[in-house]
Amino acid sequence: MDLQSGALAALVLGFLLGLRHATDADHVVAVSTIATEYRNAWRGIWVGASWGLGHTTPLLIVGVVILMFKSVVLDRYETVAPFFEFGVGIMLVLLGAQVFWNIKRGKMHVHRHEHDDDPHLHIHGTHGSNEPDDVEDDHGFFRPGKPFFRFKSYMIGIVHGLAGSAAVMLILLPSITSFWAGIGFILLFGLGTIISMGVITLLIGIPFSISGSSGRLNRMVAGVAGGASLVFGIALMSDIALGTALIPF
Repeated sequence: MDLQSGALAALVLGFLLGLRHATDADHVVAVSTIATEYRNAWRGIWVGASWGLGHTTPLLIVGVVILMFKSVVLDRYETVAPFFEFGVGIMLVLLGAQVFWNIKRGKMHVHRHEHDDDPHLHIHGTHGSNEPDDVEDDHGFFRPGKPFFRFKSYMIGIVHGLAGSAAVMLILLPSITSFWAGIGFILLFGLGTIISMGVITLLIGIPFSISGSSGRLNRMVAGVAGGASLVFGIALMSDIALGTALIPF
Protein backbone atom coordinates (compact mmCIF):
# COMPACT_ATOMS: atom_id res chain seq x y z
CA MET A 1 0.00 0.00 0.00
CA ASP A 2 2.88 2.36 0.80
CA LEU A 3 4.41 1.60 -2.60
CA GLN A 4 1.11 2.38 -4.33
CA SER A 5 0.73 5.59 -2.37
CA GLY A 6 4.27 6.62 -3.27
CA ALA A 7 3.67 5.91 -6.95
CA LEU A 8 0.42 7.90 -6.92
CA ALA A 9 2.16 10.81 -5.20
CA ALA A 10 4.90 10.71 -7.85
CA LEU A 11 2.33 10.81 -10.66
CA VAL A 12 0.44 13.73 -9.16
CA LEU A 13 3.70 15.60 -8.51
CA GLY A 14 4.82 15.02 -12.08
CA PHE A 15 1.63 16.51 -13.49
CA LEU A 16 1.77 19.55 -11.19
CA LEU A 17 5.44 20.16 -11.98
CA GLY A 18 4.56 20.02 -15.68
CA LEU A 19 1.85 22.64 -15.27
CA ARG A 20 4.30 24.87 -13.44
CA HIS A 21 7.22 24.22 -15.77
CA ALA A 22 5.50 25.74 -18.80
CA THR A 23 5.41 29.12 -17.04
CA ASP A 24 9.22 29.47 -17.02
CA ALA A 25 10.11 32.89 -18.39
CA ASP A 26 12.21 31.55 -21.27
CA HIS A 27 9.32 29.33 -22.37
CA VAL A 28 6.82 32.20 -22.32
CA VAL A 29 9.18 34.48 -24.23
CA ALA A 30 9.80 31.82 -26.87
CA VAL A 31 6.12 31.13 -27.55
CA SER A 32 5.46 34.89 -27.63
CA THR A 33 7.65 35.14 -30.70
CA ILE A 34 5.85 32.17 -32.26
CA ALA A 35 2.47 33.79 -31.59
CA THR A 36 3.45 36.77 -33.76
CA GLU A 37 2.98 34.54 -36.81
CA TYR A 38 -0.73 33.95 -36.17
CA ARG A 39 -3.82 36.15 -36.10
CA ASN A 40 -6.05 33.61 -34.39
CA ALA A 41 -5.57 33.13 -30.67
CA TRP A 42 -7.16 29.69 -30.73
CA ARG A 43 -4.33 28.34 -32.86
CA GLY A 44 -2.09 28.94 -29.86
CA ILE A 45 -3.43 25.72 -28.33
CA TRP A 46 -1.97 23.63 -31.17
CA VAL A 47 1.22 25.68 -31.29
CA GLY A 48 1.70 25.26 -27.54
CA ALA A 49 0.85 21.56 -27.71
CA SER A 50 3.44 21.05 -30.46
CA TRP A 51 6.00 22.83 -28.27
CA GLY A 52 5.03 20.64 -25.32
CA LEU A 53 5.45 17.45 -27.36
CA GLY A 54 8.91 18.56 -28.43
CA HIS A 55 9.77 19.48 -24.85
CA THR A 56 8.70 16.04 -23.61
CA THR A 57 10.63 14.06 -26.23
CA PRO A 58 14.21 14.52 -24.92
CA LEU A 59 13.02 14.40 -21.30
CA LEU A 60 11.43 11.01 -21.92
CA ILE A 61 14.59 9.64 -23.54
CA VAL A 62 16.97 10.95 -20.87
CA GLY A 63 14.47 10.12 -18.12
CA VAL A 64 14.33 6.46 -19.14
CA VAL A 65 18.14 6.27 -19.10
CA ILE A 66 18.23 7.85 -15.63
CA LEU A 67 15.63 5.39 -14.34
CA MET A 68 17.82 2.57 -15.59
CA PHE A 69 21.21 3.80 -14.42
CA LYS A 70 20.19 6.23 -11.65
CA SER A 71 22.68 8.82 -10.37
CA VAL A 72 25.52 7.84 -12.70
CA VAL A 73 23.75 9.37 -15.70
CA LEU A 74 22.25 12.21 -13.67
CA ASP A 75 25.69 13.39 -12.54
CA ARG A 76 26.84 13.58 -16.16
CA TYR A 77 23.68 15.45 -17.16
CA GLU A 78 24.34 18.09 -14.52
CA THR A 79 27.77 18.78 -16.01
CA VAL A 80 26.35 19.48 -19.48
CA ALA A 81 23.15 21.26 -18.38
CA PRO A 82 24.73 24.76 -18.70
CA PHE A 83 25.41 24.07 -22.38
CA PHE A 84 21.72 23.32 -22.91
CA GLU A 85 20.86 26.58 -21.14
CA PHE A 86 23.26 28.50 -23.36
CA GLY A 87 21.67 26.90 -26.41
CA VAL A 88 18.29 28.22 -25.24
CA GLY A 89 19.80 31.71 -25.06
CA ILE A 90 21.03 31.43 -28.64
CA MET A 91 17.63 30.22 -29.79
CA LEU A 92 15.84 33.12 -28.07
CA VAL A 93 18.12 35.61 -29.81
CA LEU A 94 17.44 33.97 -33.16
CA LEU A 95 13.68 33.95 -32.55
CA GLY A 96 13.73 37.62 -31.60
CA ALA A 97 15.83 38.50 -34.64
CA GLN A 98 13.41 36.57 -36.86
CA VAL A 99 10.49 38.65 -35.57
CA PHE A 100 12.23 41.90 -36.50
CA TRP A 101 13.31 40.44 -39.84
CA ASN A 102 9.69 39.57 -40.62
CA ILE A 103 8.57 43.07 -39.62
CA LYS A 104 11.25 44.64 -41.80
CA ARG A 105 10.23 42.48 -44.77
CA GLY A 106 6.57 43.41 -44.20
CA LYS A 107 5.71 39.74 -43.94
CA MET A 108 1.97 40.27 -43.83
CA HIS A 109 -0.66 41.13 -46.37
CA VAL A 110 -3.99 42.89 -46.31
CA HIS A 111 -6.96 41.62 -48.25
CA ARG A 112 -10.63 42.43 -48.48
CA HIS A 113 -13.50 40.03 -47.71
CA GLU A 114 -17.25 40.29 -47.68
CA HIS A 115 -19.25 38.26 -45.17
CA ASP A 116 -23.01 38.78 -45.06
CA ASP A 117 -22.68 41.93 -47.23
CA ASP A 118 -20.24 43.42 -44.69
CA PRO A 119 -16.94 44.26 -46.43
CA HIS A 120 -13.91 44.41 -44.14
CA LEU A 121 -10.14 44.10 -44.17
CA HIS A 122 -7.95 41.40 -42.65
CA ILE A 123 -4.22 41.33 -42.09
CA HIS A 124 -2.55 37.92 -42.23
CA GLY A 125 0.98 36.75 -41.70
CA THR A 126 2.41 34.51 -44.39
CA HIS A 127 3.25 30.97 -43.37
CA GLY A 128 5.61 28.37 -44.72
CA SER A 129 4.35 25.62 -46.96
CA ASN A 130 4.16 23.21 -44.03
CA GLU A 131 1.74 25.40 -42.08
CA PRO A 132 -2.05 25.33 -42.30
CA ASP A 133 -3.34 28.14 -44.49
CA ASP A 134 -7.09 28.03 -44.10
CA VAL A 135 -7.93 31.72 -44.33
CA GLU A 136 -11.26 31.34 -42.61
CA ASP A 137 -9.51 29.85 -39.57
CA ASP A 138 -7.53 33.09 -39.25
CA HIS A 139 -10.63 35.19 -38.73
CA GLY A 140 -11.94 35.95 -35.27
CA PHE A 141 -10.37 35.57 -31.86
CA PHE A 142 -11.28 31.98 -31.05
CA ARG A 143 -12.43 30.26 -34.24
CA PRO A 144 -10.68 26.97 -33.60
CA GLY A 145 -10.16 25.58 -37.08
CA LYS A 146 -8.58 22.16 -37.45
CA PRO A 147 -5.98 20.81 -34.99
CA PHE A 148 -2.50 20.78 -36.49
CA PHE A 149 1.06 19.88 -35.62
CA ARG A 150 3.69 22.61 -35.97
CA PHE A 151 7.17 21.20 -36.56
CA LYS A 152 8.97 24.48 -35.81
CA SER A 153 7.33 24.68 -32.39
CA TYR A 154 8.19 21.02 -31.79
CA MET A 155 11.89 21.69 -32.49
CA ILE A 156 11.90 24.75 -30.22
CA GLY A 157 10.38 22.59 -27.50
CA ILE A 158 13.18 20.03 -27.95
CA VAL A 159 15.79 22.74 -27.40
CA HIS A 160 14.03 23.76 -24.19
CA GLY A 161 13.54 20.17 -23.08
CA LEU A 162 16.74 19.60 -21.14
CA ALA A 163 17.20 23.14 -19.85
CA GLY A 164 15.73 25.22 -17.06
CA SER A 165 13.56 23.80 -14.32
CA ALA A 166 13.14 20.52 -16.20
CA ALA A 167 16.30 19.52 -14.33
CA VAL A 168 14.21 19.42 -11.15
CA MET A 169 12.06 16.70 -12.66
CA LEU A 170 15.09 14.67 -13.72
CA ILE A 171 16.74 15.01 -10.30
CA LEU A 172 13.67 13.45 -8.68
CA LEU A 173 13.73 10.36 -10.90
CA PRO A 174 16.40 8.35 -8.99
CA SER A 175 14.24 8.54 -5.87
CA ILE A 176 11.34 6.76 -7.62
CA THR A 177 11.77 3.08 -6.91
CA SER A 178 9.29 1.78 -9.51
CA PHE A 179 10.44 2.00 -13.13
CA TRP A 180 6.88 2.25 -14.47
CA ALA A 181 5.94 4.86 -11.88
CA GLY A 182 8.94 6.83 -13.13
CA ILE A 183 7.71 6.53 -16.72
CA GLY A 184 4.27 7.69 -15.59
CA PHE A 185 5.91 10.58 -13.75
CA ILE A 186 7.67 11.72 -16.94
CA LEU A 187 4.58 11.32 -19.13
CA LEU A 188 2.35 13.23 -16.72
CA PHE A 189 5.00 15.93 -16.45
CA GLY A 190 4.87 16.16 -20.24
CA LEU A 191 1.06 16.20 -20.26
CA GLY A 192 0.99 18.99 -17.70
CA THR A 193 3.48 20.95 -19.79
CA ILE A 194 1.46 20.46 -22.98
CA ILE A 195 -1.80 21.59 -21.36
CA SER A 196 -0.25 24.56 -19.60
CA MET A 197 1.68 25.73 -22.64
CA GLY A 198 -1.39 25.40 -24.86
CA VAL A 199 -3.36 27.66 -22.53
CA ILE A 200 -0.48 30.13 -22.17
CA THR A 201 0.04 30.39 -25.92
CA LEU A 202 -3.70 30.90 -26.44
CA LEU A 203 -3.67 33.79 -23.96
CA ILE A 204 -0.52 35.29 -25.48
CA GLY A 205 -2.14 35.10 -28.91
CA ILE A 206 -5.06 37.33 -27.90
CA PRO A 207 -3.13 40.65 -28.31
CA PHE A 208 -2.01 39.56 -31.78
CA SER A 209 -5.60 38.68 -32.70
CA ILE A 210 -6.87 42.01 -31.42
CA SER A 211 -4.17 43.97 -33.25
CA GLY A 212 -4.56 41.91 -36.42
CA SER A 213 -6.76 44.55 -38.10
CA SER A 214 -4.15 47.28 -37.58
CA GLY A 215 -0.79 46.81 -39.25
CA ARG A 216 0.98 49.43 -37.12
CA LEU A 217 -0.39 48.13 -33.83
CA ASN A 218 0.36 44.54 -34.79
CA ARG A 219 3.96 45.45 -35.61
CA MET A 220 4.28 47.18 -32.24
CA VAL A 221 3.00 44.14 -30.35
CA ALA A 222 5.27 41.85 -32.36
CA GLY A 223 8.20 44.20 -31.71
CA VAL A 224 7.66 43.93 -27.97
CA ALA A 225 7.71 40.13 -28.18
CA GLY A 226 10.81 40.14 -30.39
CA GLY A 227 12.61 42.63 -28.18
CA ALA A 228 11.86 40.63 -25.05
CA SER A 229 13.23 37.50 -26.72
CA LEU A 230 16.45 39.27 -27.73
CA VAL A 231 17.03 40.81 -24.30
CA PHE A 232 16.22 37.63 -22.39
CA GLY A 233 18.40 35.51 -24.68
CA ILE A 234 21.42 37.82 -24.35
CA ALA A 235 20.97 38.05 -20.57
CA LEU A 236 20.73 34.26 -20.27
CA MET A 237 23.91 33.72 -22.27
CA SER A 238 25.71 36.38 -20.21
CA ASP A 239 24.66 34.78 -16.92
CA ILE A 240 25.93 31.38 -18.05
CA ALA A 241 29.14 32.38 -19.87
CA LEU A 242 30.20 35.40 -17.81
CA GLY A 243 28.68 34.62 -14.41
CA THR A 244 26.51 37.76 -14.35
CA ALA A 245 23.15 37.89 -12.59
CA LEU A 246 21.04 39.74 -15.14
CA ILE A 247 18.12 37.28 -14.74
CA PRO A 248 17.16 37.23 -11.04
CA PHE A 249 15.00 34.09 -11.26
